[in-house]
Amino acid sequence: MVSRPIALLAALLLTAACGAPAHREPRVPEYSAEIVETESARLNAWFEEKFEAAIARDPMRLTALGRRERYGEWTDPSPEFDTESLALQKATVQEMQEKFDFNKLDGQGRLSWRLAVYELERAEANASFRDHGYTFNQMFGVQSSIPAFLINQHKATSAADLDAYISRLEALPAYLGQHLENANRASEKGIQPPSFVYDYVLSDAQRLLTGHPFSGASDGTADSPLMADFRGKTGALVTNATLTQEEADAFIARAEAALLNAVGPAYQATIEELSRQQLNATADDGIWKLPDGAAYYDTRLRAMTTTDLTSDEIHQIGLDEVARLHEEMRAIIVQVGFEGDLQDFFQFMRTDPRFYKPETPEGREEYLAEARAAIARMEADLPSLFNTFPKAGMIVQAVEPFREKSAGKAFYSRPAPDGSRPGVYYANLYRMADMPTYQLEALAFHEGIPGHHMQIAIAQELENVPSFRKYGGYTAYSEGWGLYSELLPKEIGYYSDPYSDFGRLAMEIWRAARLVVDTGLHSRQWTREQAVQYLMENTPNPEGDARKAIDRYIVMPGQATAYKIGMLKIVELRERAKSELGEAFDIRDFHDVVLRDGAVPLAILEENVDAWIAQTKGA
Repeated sequence: MVSRPIALLAALLLTAACGAPAHREPRVPEYSAEIVETESARLNAWFEEKFEAAIARDPMRLTALGRRERYGEWTDPSPEFDTESLALQKATVQEMQEKFDFNKLDGQGRLSWRLAVYELERAEANASFRDHGYTFNQMFGVQSSIPAFLINQHKATSAADLDAYISRLEALPAYLGQHLENANRASEKGIQPPSFVYDYVLSDAQRLLTGHPFSGASDGTADSPLMADFRGKTGALVTNATLTQEEADAFIARAEAALLNAVGPAYQATIEELSRQQLNATADDGIWKLPDGAAYYDTRLRAMTTTDLTSDEIHQIGLDEVARLHEEMRAIIVQVGFEGDLQDFFQFMRTDPRFYKPETPEGREEYLAEARAAIARMEADLPSLFNTFPKAGMIVQAVEPFREKSAGKAFYSRPAPDGSRPGVYYANLYRMADMPTYQLEALAFHEGIPGHHMQIAIAQELENVPSFRKYGGYTAYSEGWGLYSELLPKEIGYYSDPYSDFGRLAMEIWRAARLVVDTGLHSRQWTREQAVQYLMENTPNPEGDARKAIDRYIVMPGQATAYKIGMLKIVELRERAKSELGEAFDIRDFHDVVLRDGAVPLAILEENVDAWIAQTKGA
């Protein structure tokens, strides 16, 4: 029997149409296989041309893809560039509709067409709210994304790469200055994050200016984050004999000068301006306070969930799921023989030292080692669940010190397509009290394998699929897959320790509660403290975890709703396939259907699964 929230979600998703072409006729003429193959190949080649033209305008995306073109430049953050990008996207879709015949395309070609139209519709809907996103925030703000990009994305294997790094440092005043101008423009419209966000942002910026060459010794023992990164990359080139020590010293001197003369002043100007802006910021937390805030939130929910679910419907799904998961948690309380109610058990899980690593370097390394071991065990068991496996490797590492105070609990960074950079699961070990070990397995499976790494790496390794689909994404799909990947291991014997299984439930109820607090904050005018208390009363997570999470949802409206909505759809589709196929159901084939097209909106995913069910039944 389908549960009420799943049934509600299924019914509403039927209305989430995805960009089908308006000229499509009821009677579609039949074309030969040769014509279909030729037209589809022609469309794919055209999509690649358009993809190359788009990324040629975006130096930072080129770098993220492991490419060296425009390696010393930043992507233009001006509103004029955004306007031009949308115009080019419109022209691309119009050209596609004029040059190609939808009815002559194969299944993948038709899907690419529909997704191109869908992407344009999404971009046009978002264009009206270009200034509503908070440029400077603690989750993905420019102040921390700049060093994160240089440290993690800008690889250095040659002297030319070091030149490009220095060029980016020297060009930072214009890049950061334009972002500051964007934030000022938004502020004049009454669009500012709550006051507390500025504390995080200013701390990030000040940390970047702490250490040599801004202060301290010049011997490398107390370098600032970017100086340490540049020195490390330069030293590696000396070690492998690409550079002489004399050449390396010259590069380091140039980097020091760029940091002092460009980076330092740009960040100091940002600190001064944001400190001034903070004086005008309010304590109101939700985006209901912004101009057209309700419409903006509706747009965010549609973009994040790829559905037309309203905030009230999402809120109710969250309440229903929290109640269901509480019952499963109570069963574990009985299983472990704990005396007390659910709130007592939550407090026990928050405070018992057996569930937390020490706040020491050794404790942090133990956590990372156990996360790596959990992923390795799962990797060995993948053949029982999957037919297709990623080629790209993956590593686990702690979030860097310069951003660990403000960054989220955990996140994933995709691998470079050329193999030069593995996928990375980042665990934030700033406070070990916020990283309980009973959640360690579920978190590792979500961010790593079979979660984000598997889905994202497989997508970008797909063949005969346009690049815009390989590297694109839909939050409900990708985060829904991540949350589904926490449940999946249980079905092959993982979480045998009831406390670890409780951790899995804790992670799931955390995502269910997000539906409640995100809509509460942004639609129902909940306060920050009200949202924190809801998490504290309904989940076992530590208070620090709850507070950091609510701060995240405040600056990323709607994003947190995608996880549970996406997972519910994947589980619903799997259970439908099991029911209709019976003994013919193979979990490995189901996962191929989910992953084989890359990220798609949930309505498209449902179409794909239904088509597979029909095909399998007819085989």
